[in-house]
Amino acid sequence: MDINQVLLNTFSPDGPTRNGAEQTLTQAAETNFAQYLVTLVTQLANEEAQGPIRTAAGIALKNAFTSREYARLRDLQEKWVQLDLDTKKAVKDLSLKSLTSNNSQAGQAAAQVVASIAAIEIPRDQWPELMPSLVRNVGEGVDHLKQASLVTIGFICESQDAELRQSLIQHSNAILTAVVQGARKEESNLEVRLAAINALADSLEFVDSNFKNEGERNYIMQVICEATQAEDTRIQQGAFGCLNRIMALYYELMRFYMEKALFGLTIMGMKSEEEDVAKLAVEFWSTVCEEEIAIEDDNAQVERTEQMRPFYHFCSVATVEVVPVLLTLLTKQDEDATDDEYNISRAAYQCLQLYAQAVRGQIIPPVLSFVEQNLRSDDWHTRDAAVSAFGAVMEGPEEENLLPIVKQALPVLIEMMKDKVVHVQDSTAYALGRITEACSEAIDPQIHLPVLIASLFEGLVNNPKMAGSCCWALMNLAERFSGDIGCQENALTPHFNESLTRLLQVTERGDADNQLRTAAYEVLNTFVQNAASNSLSAVGALSDVIITRLEQTLPLQQQVVSVEDKITLEEMQTSLCTVLLAIVQRLEKEIQPQADKIMTVLLQILSTAGAKSSVPDAVFATVSSLANALEEHFAKYMDSFTQYLYSALANQEEPALCSMAIGLVSDITRSMGEQCQPYCDTFMNYLLNNLRSPALANQFKPAILQCFGDIAGAIGGHFETYLSVVAQVLQQAAGVQASPDGSYEMFDYVISLREGIMDAWGGIIGAMKSSNKTALLHPYVESIFALLNTVWTDPNKSDALMRSAMGVIGDLSEAFPGGELQGLYRSEWLTAMIKDTRSNREFQSRTIETARWAREQVKRQISGVQSFQT
Repeated sequence: MDINQVLLNTFSPDGPTRNGAEQTLTQAAETNFAQYLVTLVTQLANEEAQGPIRTAAGIALKNAFTSREYARLRDLQEKWVQLDLDTKKAVKDLSLKSLTSNNSQAGQAAAQVVASIAAIEIPRDQWPELMPSLVRNVGEGVDHLKQASLVTIGFICESQDAELRQSLIQHSNAILTAVVQGARKEESNLEVRLAAINALADSLEFVDSNFKNEGERNYIMQVICEATQAEDTRIQQGAFGCLNRIMALYYELMRFYMEKALFGLTIMGMKSEEEDVAKLAVEFWSTVCEEEIAIEDDNAQVERTEQMRPFYHFCSVATVEVVPVLLTLLTKQDEDATDDEYNISRAAYQCLQLYAQAVRGQIIPPVLSFVEQNLRSDDWHTRDAAVSAFGAVMEGPEEENLLPIVKQALPVLIEMMKDKVVHVQDSTAYALGRITEACSEAIDPQIHLPVLIASLFEGLVNNPKMAGSCCWALMNLAERFSGDIGCQENALTPHFNESLTRLLQVTERGDADNQLRTAAYEVLNTFVQNAASNSLSAVGALSDVIITRLEQTLPLQQQVVSVEDKITLEEMQTSLCTVLLAIVQRLEKEIQPQADKIMTVLLQILSTAGAKSSVPDAVFATVSSLANALEEHFAKYMDSFTQYLYSALANQEEPALCSMAIGLVSDITRSMGEQCQPYCDTFMNYLLNNLRSPALANQFKPAILQCFGDIAGAIGGHFETYLSVVAQVLQQAAGVQASPDGSYEMFDYVISLREGIMDAWGGIIGAMKSSNKTALLHPYVESIFALLNTVWTDPNKSDALMRSAMGVIGDLSEAFPGGELQGLYRSEWLTAMIKDTRSNREFQSRTIETARWAREQVKRQISGVQSFQT
């Protein structure tokens, strides 16, 4: 093949040409991997080849060693490891040689190749000459070689591969020598200095030992601080990026540098005319805030003073200098910016939010002064900045400090919802959302609430830009003013019917986009969930509207002609099902007259939903709530519904749906009781298959085990049919343990698995006891106690696990009231386990109560006295 033409074709704008070239390269790699690599690296190093050809050769080489898919990455790396030494030496030598090329394209491509090979060899302690070679290039090479070598170091250091990152620690001296030398102000070539600063930022995590050496740290900080003053704004950006990382990694070492330089440098940087520099300087203070918030949280958890982390109050000390700059930057809005565009005013807003959390009440005086001066400004930029600043500080200061200020400001803010500038309206709506979330106590139900709700609905209807903020604020109001559970009236009752009407109007508007419609349905959902008893008739009437709308979506399935149509329909059906779910949960048994219509339309939706549709998840959640509400009356729908439930249980390719189906089996069996027995053989088969399936992740197993307990609790003694198989499964699961050096995920999994086992045994013991079949439990009692002992001796426990364990201890005692298990119940560890649970004040009260009950059952078991307590 003509390798040059093939490589050029990989950049072709013509799809078939490009795909053909990529296929040719793939076939060549599969035919003779060693020859393929040598051919490519020869072209990369060929000084007579065109820049694009050398670039394409470098990219193809890099792709021979790297992949975003972990399994393929390991396969590719193993292919390299298995290559003969001569081929590997040729590829590495020519790649390093290519770094010396005058052609910048070739140098950049070679940097990627060297870095991708380094990712394989450095963790294996191979290629020991690489780092010394790169350092020598930076110290002695010409400018383009210095730059290419520094770029290579940056590529190596930015890798997220855990093994490589760990291996780089031993190379920290070489890395630092190169990057600090290139980043010095004495380096006259700006491209070299920029590459060095960027590489330094990527290496900071690996040079921990160097950074903790005061002399080395002083020099590094001097180089970075000088770089913040470089003429090239790209170097300034890189320097502030370094300072951000340093603050996150080495806060405890920063006191001297903050006092001597960083306060002034970063405040000057925030005022830079170059927006990208200013944003990074602002982000430095966001990082300081985040670190100090985290340190305060950590220090609040420790038991001894010597465990506390150093806390220097950098934010508090700098409030009077930093906050006024942030407030000024809030006025730099770009009115043409998209919602997801990150500019200087948004960076300043985020920093101000964090600052309020870090310094609390200290933020109020400068912000309040700014708000009072600018809230009625003629310039919309300062007006908008003022209302934004007010909203930004709602989280952090103590509520008693905020309440009088918010009460005073609310009438003005509500009036600003009608500001003549849309941007200000949007910021006002968002500020009201922050107030309703963080400081709702300031909202007077009689004075503020009527006009506030009216203004939010007006904004929702008339201004698409602020609709999201209005919806958020309305949801907050519904939650904050819901009153006590079961109350006859709450503060929203006078506004409830009108609110439902307005929301229904928004959702059926022809010009409403999907996002607005979905948000409005979420608000409707929240209003229903928090409806007072006096509003239940309106909720009942709403169910008719929602059912009708769901019915109207059914013919639309046949009209879907594009991906956009499909997304719109699925979002609408999901939103309607979610509202219906809230209605069912709120009305509870009162939903029964509507149940036939609800199940009919839900079954129709399931029958028309396409593959990979997200709608069945929402339908199943609604069916679950209906089963809980109807209890035994749900049985009439089972024959029609089970085909979809079985299909979901078997659908291991859609784990989320399968998981929901498992939970739904639990809900249905608990609701229906013995009436679910005809379906249990099929349920058990699917559940056991899923338990053994390698296709489903471990997190499914606890829910399946818990489901066994729910089925047992529902069908009582009929569970005897499944007892031996389930007991064997539970005993196997009880053997799963996490190694001491295991991951947090594994510890959490083992705890949740044991919760599932305990819940299963609790259901089974109760089932056998209720049907006088407790003798069937005898073969498994010792294994249950063995698991209880494992739970007790393992330091990793949870409140829910200990509650379930206490329940099993008590249930077993009640199942054998004649004292048959006295020997086991006399164990000292069991008494200690109950005592520890009963006295643990971190556990919920119901866990402690369950432990007290378990203690009484132990006493009765030991004495042989029958318990009449249930």
